[in-house]
Amino acid sequence: MLKHATNHTQDRCASYNQNQQMAIPKNKEELIFEIKNNYSKLKKDLETIPTELTKEKELDGHAKETKMSISDLVAYLIGWGELVLKWNHKKENGEKVDFPETGYKWNELGKLAQKFYSDYENLDYSDLLNKLDQTVDKILKLIESNTNKELYENAWYDKWTKGKMIQFNTSSPYKNARSRVRKWKKTLKTIN
Repeated sequence: MLKHATNHTQDRCASYNQNQQMAIPKNKEELIFEIKNNYSKLKKDLETIPTELTKEKELDGHAKETKMSISDLVAYLIGWGELVLKWNHKKENGEKVDFPETGYKWNELGKLAQKFYSDYENLDYSDLLNKLDQTVDKILKLIESNTNKELYENAWYDKWTKGKMIQFNTSSPYKNARSRVRKWKKTLKTIN
């Protein structure tokens, strides 16, 4: 099972790192920079979307043959950010961590995405954006509270360091989400 999880994590990470221009953080400072940089760009795009368009399911979903809304995309980012915080909290307390989440396997990330959409479906768009801001702030505080050695010099999950696991679930998805949003915006005549 761990081999399958490792392969799936590698596949997930490779898809995020397809773009040659994406910097892959190698230390604490680079990780903080990439999260702040990618998130600030994404946030600017998200803030220009009219609220009335945020619940329309027009983007390709995270599971095959599904559609999602901009609100679902934000919920997905919140969900992964909250998981990063949960994993860290459990590890710090010596508790067992179910990666990626209790009741889900690495080959069920589409189902997990659907769970994230459902978890936050009752929040309005401005509340979703505020929740994402809060989640990003908590993650940055988590990074700040760790040394570079804790983030990048020791395996934390399988062969992955804590810094890599944070990157895979924050800065990389922020960049991916921004690409999705910008592609979707190009199909609309009213938003730039």
